[in-house]
Amino acid sequence: MENQIINIGKRLLAVCAVVAISLCCKAQSVSSPDGKLVFNYSNMSYNITYDGKTVIEQSALGVEIENKLLERALAVPNEDIAHWCDNLRQTSVDMGSNDETWTPPYGEWNSIRDHYNSMTIHFMKGNQEKLSDETYDKNRFYFMNLEVRAYNEGIAFRYTFPETSNGLFIHLTDEVSEFRFAPGAEALCCSWAQGPYTWQPLNNWTDQAERPLTLRLANGLAVSLLEGGLVDYARTKFCLKAENVVKAKPYSSVDFMTPYSTSWRVVMVGEKFIDLCNHDYMILNLNEKQKIDDTSWIRPGKMFRSNLDKKSLFASIDFAAERHFQYVHLDAGWYGSERKMESSALRVDPSRDFTIPEIVEYAKQKGLGVFLYVNQRALYQELDSIAPLFEKWGVKGIKFGFVQVGNQQWTTWLHYAVRKCAEHHLMVDIHDEYRPTGYSRTYPNLMTAEGIRGNEEMPDATHNVTLPFTRFLCGPADYTLCYFSNRVKCTKAHQLAMAAVYYSPLTWMFWYDKPEFYKGEKEIEFWEKIPTTFDDTRVLQGNPGEYIVTARRSGGDWFVGAMTNNDARTVTLPLDFLEKGKKYTAHIYEDDPSLGTRTNVKISIKSVKNKKTITLNLQKSGGAALWFEEQ
Repeated sequence: MENQIINIGKRLLAVCAVVAISLCCKAQSVSSPDGKLVFNYSNMSYNITYDGKTVIEQSALGVEIENKLLERALAVPNEDIAHWCDNLRQTSVDMGSNDETWTPPYGEWNSIRDHYNSMTIHFMKGNQEKLSDETYDKNRFYFMNLEVRAYNEGIAFRYTFPETSNGLFIHLTDEVSEFRFAPGAEALCCSWAQGPYTWQPLNNWTDQAERPLTLRLANGLAVSLLEGGLVDYARTKFCLKAENVVKAKPYSSVDFMTPYSTSWRVVMVGEKFIDLCNHDYMILNLNEKQKIDDTSWIRPGKMFRSNLDKKSLFASIDFAAERHFQYVHLDAGWYGSERKMESSALRVDPSRDFTIPEIVEYAKQKGLGVFLYVNQRALYQELDSIAPLFEKWGVKGIKFGFVQVGNQQWTTWLHYAVRKCAEHHLMVDIHDEYRPTGYSRTYPNLMTAEGIRGNEEMPDATHNVTLPFTRFLCGPADYTLCYFSNRVKCTKAHQLAMAAVYYSPLTWMFWYDKPEFYKGEKEIEFWEKIPTTFDDTRVLQGNPGEYIVTARRSGGDWFVGAMTNNDARTVTLPLDFLEKGKKYTAHIYEDDPSLGTRTNVKISIKSVKNKKTITLNLQKSGGAALWFEEQ
């Protein structure tokens, strides 16, 4: 085997004798379709500019690989270089472009444009003096490529390893990928997926930072570093290599056979922070096209969580149906203790007084579906049995609980589980530390994920208005919206507005609430009317940690959410997003402490057109929700 690999390496090297080889220091560049964003490459490093302003200063590229047999095959003395990529030789460059529009089965927009210019730089690792065999197939000699896409929204790059004749085995130990910023940049850091955010300068970090990592640069630009297309690679966070130098840090080493691609490193750029929010579809574009032909069974909607007894379940189904919801959810405990390996999700715990088929049937009579929670312990042991059984029962989806994330093994398994669920017409919500990277484009049964400090932790309003500029940039989030719970630190109108500001195709509402908590509060109609997916989305105003105003259209109606931080503020809202020439009935739900009611939410109704403005007086930790009904 060793001799075979060595011979293959010699043949790979020989090809370079009949092609024009240039050293990897040769400069190359690619620009976005509008010409503003430019990625400049030179000598395994790069920089990025936007409209003449520096985004990323000259920063290192590459990967670290350990494979002694490969080194011998390529006759390269690795001990003489600092990084594995230092002696790569550039062999050719391919330039390209793409401009297509695709229609997702659901989303924040009814269509998404995938428009970019691309550059792929091909490298060969070898020693030119050792080249001798000219007979090797030149179509197989590339060993590593740097693939770059330049969108108007940002830059993405990854490392690809084309197929070789023997399916070459690679042990990748680290990435060299760096992001060097000019002094004065600050980042919104969160060290774990369900953690809080703080602004930090790019020095003296004690922890790694989660993705997305959103920054404000000294030159005024807004930037976010993200990961796209993570399917069978190790999850990557960001560490500080040196002052003002951020480095991509995979959780662990990765083993693979060629062909193979790493996940994408993404640099989103905006003149304002809301530009980042309005361009988050870029992450979807970095994933493979949809692989589910029939998506008729994938149905977004609103969810109510029930207590785990038959009386409560039937009452919850009735309450959800009256609120025009689509699902009821059975959370942890329905099949026994989730903390015990012997608990099986193939049956209801004997202490319960219901069966899943009877709950499914009653929900079906009311026009609802049923979701079930399953801990990863049971999923890992029983998924091949759980998926067909749940399909037989008529269950519509699974909420994965306490999933493992980080290394390549669990990343690969988790996305296998999503595919297995798709085979049996089951939608998926992944809870705990998983953060999306756009796989829902490929498998849209992956509806949403947690990976967020939501209402289970009861964060304050400042945190809540940070999330649209950080966590939500990478995909939908299951925040678990609360309303009546007295543990909520924000106003009721703030909570109402979340349904418009936060995107999640499956939205759990009234978390910690019970049907009997509802006393006929009229403002709940906003949650009843708003859908969970939309035809158009526009983030109108805002800054991270300060406030956010988001407008979303479904059919002819618009739904707007405005949320402020712990400070009160006045927001003037131009209505120019409404269609010209049409009249709308504006239903406005605002905090009004003077009402003295249980929720202190005032409802105003007025007729408006797109040339009007509305002034919103947001209370401390408050908000406002608006429904513009087309007349």
